[in-house]
Amino acid sequence: MKFSRTPVLASLILLPALTLAACGDDSDGDAGGHSAAEAPSTSTGPGNTDGMGDMDMHDHAMDGGDAPAGIVDAPDPAYPVGTRVTVTADHMPGMQGAEGTVTGAYATTAYAVSYTPTDGGAPVTDHRWVVQEELENPGPAPLADGTPVTIGADHMSGMKGAAGTVDSSMQGTVYMVDITTADGTTMTNHKWVTGDELAPAG
Repeated sequence: MKFSRTPVLASLILLPALTLAACGDDSDGDAGGHSAAEAPSTSTGPGNTDGMGDMDMHDHAMDGGDAPAGIVDAPDPAYPVGTRVTVTADHMPGMQGAEGTVTGAYATTAYAVSYTPTDGGAPVTDHRWVVQEELENPGPAPLADGTPVTIGADHMSGMKGAAGTVDSSMQGTVYMVDITTADGTTMTNHKWVTGDELAPAG
């Protein structure tokens, strides 16, 4: 009895193709590509413009609240409370050139820090500034560059309780400032700017 070899040949050709397709469709992501969890993220978040990147003024706390416990008033600040100033820092878009009023002047150690937000946001690099009194059990100031720290400040979402590292430090006077940008955005008690990041208004 005669029979056709066509079905047999077709099945032999299709079998390797089906096997390859099954390997390439590994739902666990262990073979043949990334799982959903491993896929590169396209979300934006804090970046490297003094730790602010694509963030704007509205991503920062609009009301910075009171100065942290234990911080002391600066004895002879260059810009006393009530002084009208122009902000020259560019910690975030819209900040540089904004007009403001000093609401506090304190003697402390300020740190630029890099940290990983607790809310899953993108890592923040060179965030300026966090003061000594906003770190959890920091040890004597000034902390050396590279020192691991836990941040107690809540300037931005995901900052409070975040693990970070000291990038650099400065000792001297830091200021809280009420800021109004060119587009009318107002921030009260913004923390922090240094004397080098302010200029007399006008």
